[in-house]
Amino acid sequence: MEIIEDQLVQTEESCITSVNYISDALYVLGGKWKLVIIFTLVESPKRFGELQKVLKGIGPKMLAKDLRELELNEFVVRRVYEGKPEKVVYEATPYSKSLSKVLSELKDWGMKHREKIKQSMRKVS
Repeated sequence: MEIIEDQLVQTEESCITSVNYISDALYVLGGKWKLVIIFTLVESPKRFGELQKVLKGIGPKMLAKDLRELELNEFVVRRVYEGKPEKVVYEATPYSKSLSKVLSELKDWGMKHREKIKQSMRKVS
């Protein structure tokens, strides 16, 4: 990196590397639901139906697909408990907790953005 007039400027190589890291993260966590699924499960383990109630608007196919992908990437673990009927519970892994800072920042930014949009709408009305 170079410093030009008190500004930090990345070299093209370091910029490409950074873009690749961001692309990797978005590949694994991209989509409308994955981060909110992780956030919900970090709060507490949940059954499939409980997740659907919390995540209003997600369909069962999308939820199943995202849970499978999150499980493959070691963010979620699926636990099956024997009984009649069998009980399946999804839990966040310790690896999911590595996203706590990111999720907290996103939550804060989302709250500020929502307020900004509300204020903009008030000005238009």
